Amino acid sequence: MRIALSQITTGPDPKENLATLREQALRAAADGARIVVFPEAAMACFGTKLGPLAEPLDGPWATEVRRIARDAGLVVVAGMFTPAPDGRVTNTLLATGLGVEAAYDKIHLYDAFGFAESKTVAPGSEVVTFELDGVRIGLATCYDVRFPELFRAHADAGAVLSLLPASWGAGPGKRDQWELLTRARALDATVWLAAVGQADPAASGAEVPSTSAPTGIGYSALVGPDGTVRERLEAAPGLLVADVATEEVAAVRRTVSVLANRKLGTGA
Repeated sequence: MRIALSQITTGPDPKENLATLREQALRAAADGARIVVFPEAAMACFGTKLGPLAEPLDGPWATEVRRIARDAGLVVVAGMFTPAPDGRVTNTLLATGLGVEAAYDKIHLYDAFGFAESKTVAPGSEVVTFELDGVRIGLATCYDVRFPELFRAHADAGAVLSLLPASWGAGPGKRDQWELLTRARALDATVWLAAVGQADPAASGAEVPSTSAPTGIGYSALVGPDGTVRERLEAAPGLLVADVATEEVAAVRRTVSVLANRKLGTGA
């Protein structure tokens, strides 16, 4: 399966961000991708007041994402914000196109490193996967990468590829943690992992906000099921298009049977 990782820097205006998504989706399709993955907060960057921007999954923003997917002829995965019943918003991934229609609400909220996502964002609770071209794919978001059980749940559901849109927070050691965690999650679930972050605003020529909000560091990567980085971007915006050899998952699982050998957390 040919996939595209679109590392962009989004701003506070959802309409302007849609124009970026369209341009990147068309580029990905021209390079033969079946799916293009955008970062978390593709709708509007963190540091923006999210409540007034949140829309339901049948609202104008998501409807335009569906139009982009249809026009480009691929699946688009993009982070947006939907209204939550308690007045907060939900940090949602929309996956749409080529007959796919799925939405994942971020389960693990970023209440760490001086930021409290849960003040404005309500958590999700459901593991979500979808199928494209006979390949089962799991969805996760940013801080979820610190919780291996979610990626193992993807594998238990039949996934061989997990998608991880993110808007990673900057700071001492944070790039090292991002690279370590993405490789670890691929390895301990023996899945391909496409980790797609917001580009570093400074490397994008954008204004760097004076806030603790996680606005991205870049370094999106495609990691194999053996934990090795196969392709990677740097801090600046970029479009990475690569082929995922899904059959490699079965070979790795025969060699390193960590899923079959589990003793804890299997429900047995």
